[in-house]
Amino acid sequence: MQTKDIDIIDRVRGFVQENFLYMRPDFELADDDRLLERGVVDSMGVVEMIAFIETEFGISAAEDEISEANLGSLQAIARFVADKRSALAA
Repeated sequence: MQTKDIDIIDRVRGFVQENFLYMRPDFELADDDRLLERGVVDSMGVVEMIAFIETEFGISAAEDEISEANLGSLQAIARFVADKRSALAA
């Protein structure tokens, strides 16, 4: 995993802990844990996550990109954001 991916994961993890896990301080979230499956976010949480990602990282997610593959875990989000940033830079 690249340093920029780790930075993305750290920033997203901070958002998740502050907004979804604040009542569960002992909850351990691995980078590859499924956010929906583990009950970290629900459908409204996904909307909040997208808004955060778009604002925090200066990207936009098309409707067809909103998927478990792109937003299902911290690792998936880091990969998605890095790919979108690379596409913008090209």
